[in-house]
Amino acid sequence: MSVKTQPEPEIEVIEKAKGFWEKNSKSILYASVAIIVLIGGYLGYKYMVQIPNETKAQDEIFRAEMNFRKDSIALALNGTPTTPGFLKVINKYGGTKSGNLAKLYAGECYLQLGDFKNAAKYLEDFNGNGAKQVEARVAGMLGDAYSELKQNDKAVEQYKKSASLFPEDANMASEYLFRAGLLLEMNGKSKEAIEVYKQLKDKFPRTEKGFGVDKYLARLGDTN
Repeated sequence: MSVKTQPEPEIEVIEKAKGFWEKNSKSILYASVAIIVLIGGYLGYKYMVQIPNETKAQDEIFRAEMNFRKDSIALALNGTPTTPGFLKVINKYGGTKSGNLAKLYAGECYLQLGDFKNAAKYLEDFNGNGAKQVEARVAGMLGDAYSELKQNDKAVEQYKKSASLFPEDANMASEYLFRAGLLLEMNGKSKEAIEVYKQLKDKFPRTEKGFGVDKYLARLGDTN
């Protein structure tokens, strides 16, 4: 009578592995090729497109920034045939860091030029990437743009947001919080204006707006 021997554990594992490979070898190879293609494509894009574009964008935005610092706002925005402006940087390199920064500059340029619709457009499209002080400034400028566009609720929301994002800059935060209160007051929302003015007085008492807010509270009938 023959005795049926049990396969050694190592042999059994090997046989199972062979079976798995025979069944799945094509899928594994296809997946491996796909991963290699993806990695190769990403590295190719990074080193052949992304990094060169970042360098070009930095060079072009530098010249636009120079005009901006000279208060040549329209020139900084639109550029010339030989000197790019912020709009050209955005159109050519909008996906780069410099292209993103150009949106902030463009928004501020349009704000200064009185084109509040375009100011809001570019400021909304700017990504502050978590830089709270920059985001606070952008929110304040958006508040100004919305205010000029008579979108008062959105303006007040942005002014409040600006004050809350970076309270460490007390002068900036108090200024935008004051603008929120003043806009509410001008639109007949006295109760809400009083709340904002009191918040300004409590949070930023040593700022210019904090020192002067009592007279605004008094004229709204709040003397506490």
